Amino acid sequence: MNKLTFFLISGLLIFTAACDNGARTSQTAPNNTNVSQTETPTAQETQEAKQDAQSELRRRQLNQDIRAREQRNNTFNEGSAQNRNPDNIASEVRSKLEANIPRGSLTVEADKGGVVTVSGTVTNEQELAKIERLAKEIKGVTAVNVKATVVKPKT
Repeated sequence: MNKLTFFLISGLLIFTAACDNGARTSQTAPNNTNVSQTETPTAQETQEAKQDAQSELRRRQLNQDIRAREQRNNTFNEGSAQNRNPDNIASEVRSKLEANIPRGSLTVEADKGGVVTVSGTVTNEQELAKIERLAKEIKGVTAVNVKATVVKPKT
């Protein structure tokens, strides 16, 4: 019964992930990593995103999502970081960035080799410097291309 429940929940999660429109940390993030975003978010948009992302509940949800994906990888891929689904890697990296860079507006893409590309905007140099380190914490990430830029929020 436990295995059946596990497969049903996993199937639902996979179906939900397949219907996603990409791995973006906010609604204002660019649709793909090839587009440079130059529009600066308003101070209100930045504050709302910060409050949502910094809430303890949101952080717990994101961390549980990452742990669940790692457990599925361990079950189905024998714990190997090899041959991980690029969409799962991108989603985990997006969750990690969303939890730790709350004011960012980032888009994440991954390829089959584990190379992750992050583009969009962050509000300061410290957040920009965190991107590569945070992305590399996700199992299966082999390299990180950071195409994000620093854009100060409108006041």
